[in-house]
Amino acid sequence: MLTVIGETLIDVVEGAGVKPRAHVGGSPMNVAVGLARLGHAVQFLGRYGKDNFGQMASGHLADNSVLNPLPPDDSPTSTATALLDETGSATYTFELEWELDQLLERMPTLLQGSSLIHTGSIATMLQPGASTVLTAVEHARPTATISYDPNCRPTIITDAEYAREQAEKFVPLADVVKASDEDLHWLYPDRSVEESARAWLESGPAIVVVTRGGDAPWGLCKSGHSTAAIPEVEIVDTVGAGDSFMSALLAAIVDRELDGSGRRERLHQIGTGELRAILESAATAAAITVSRAGANPPSRSELRKHLSS
Repeated sequence: MLTVIGETLIDVVEGAGVKPRAHVGGSPMNVAVGLARLGHAVQFLGRYGKDNFGQMASGHLADNSVLNPLPPDDSPTSTATALLDETGSATYTFELEWELDQLLERMPTLLQGSSLIHTGSIATMLQPGASTVLTAVEHARPTATISYDPNCRPTIITDAEYAREQAEKFVPLADVVKASDEDLHWLYPDRSVEESARAWLESGPAIVVVTRGGDAPWGLCKSGHSTAAIPEVEIVDTVGAGDSFMSALLAAIVDRELDGSGRRERLHQIGTGELRAILESAATAAAITVSRAGANPPSRSELRKHLSS
């Protein structure tokens, strides 16, 4: 069993001349769905309300065969609303609730048997839930591989120094870390992306991967570094691309039976050739996602077809 801990976020678009629309999002939820579509048993530990948006979220998880053991609570489901003006420019407002008391109460049971725990984004930055997530990671690390993606949101967590402090609590506990070059520029403006990635690797992880938009992703392990070419596709939009990359990165690690604390030493000894193959799988999943609208990660068969073509 793989476990993803993090936020559910309903993205709402409103404005002049626009029919209001909403879709389920949140980086961790997208990663959970991506892992399930790639053929892995996965549970999602997050929160949502008893409102219509909460029903959308729970339905989305069920439709994608993601286990969802935590029931809705009495707070509203978190939303990110984009208000469009006549020119199409958007002003964003956020209504966020992030507490995970249910996870705190049921942690030993919910995390038992998980070979990999993934978290990141708002879930690891916004209090009071972020402290609960850190406790869960610390609890799970003796038995599970830990994965972390800061997926920084400067419009929500505006204090870069605080965000850096939070990231540096999770990175040393993680075996696999993925960040974008924009994340690392924001967190560490006084040094290069490469310097920041190497500093993170030296603090504990087996793998640190940096995505670079339309450029090739770059990964570090103890034996060196690797890059992987991005397949050429016609881009429809980039929504969910980073989350698809993350889910496929983790799926490739699990497929190679490198998950679980008993395999931690093997993961930390990974070579650059195997890292390149993992990056290629992740980059291909992201390319498939950007070739179609919305956060729509590929199935296992779709990914295999593109990798073999």
